[in-house]
Amino acid sequence: MNDPYSILGVDKNASDEDIKKAYRELARKYHPDHYADNPLASLAAEKMKEINEAYDTIMNERRGGQNSTGGGGYTAPSDFQDVRDMINRGQIDKAQIVLDGVPISRRNAEWYFLSGMVQYRRGYYDNAYSSFANAVRLDPNNPEYAQAYSKIQRQSRGNYGNPYRTYGNAGGCDACDCCQGLICADCCCECMGGDLIGCC
Repeated sequence: MNDPYSILGVDKNASDEDIKKAYRELARKYHPDHYADNPLASLAAEKMKEINEAYDTIMNERRGGQNSTGGGGYTAPSDFQDVRDMINRGQIDKAQIVLDGVPISRRNAEWYFLSGMVQYRRGYYDNAYSSFANAVRLDPNNPEYAQAYSKIQRQSRGNYGNPYRTYGNAGGCDACDCCQGLICADCCCECMGGDLIGCC
């Protein structure tokens, strides 16, 4: 393999964060999803493989050969710390872009958990439910994943046993949601000494 730093386009003295950033940008650029039904698909796949190997080599060297999973970028939990930070800062779109750049073959339990968190923050609770379920299936002993899955299960049972009936349609809203919103707004107006018509 050629110099892994050259493949990622970074200096040998680059910080871990700069290396991760370069990897993510290249992974987004050469992700196989972008080349479906494209004559360049095989070249992109080869380039993606080279990028993953370069990233693995660098990170393994920096860990002193320790904790290598041999599975490519984004396999160790610490590799997702930047995504966790983005979610905590409310940078949901950025977190989604990074997660989307992870090849399907490397989407582990933590990837599904964080994807579930992104979907949950966006209000796509049915997708979050599915992602948390996958995270627990892949790593059933992780308490963080189990807690998130348990919480969303309780919320789904609150919808009369029909998990997230309202979130698959356009806008995430149906007639029941509109009625609930109007009732809530009317109550708020009455508490403030008016009525819904008067407030509007």
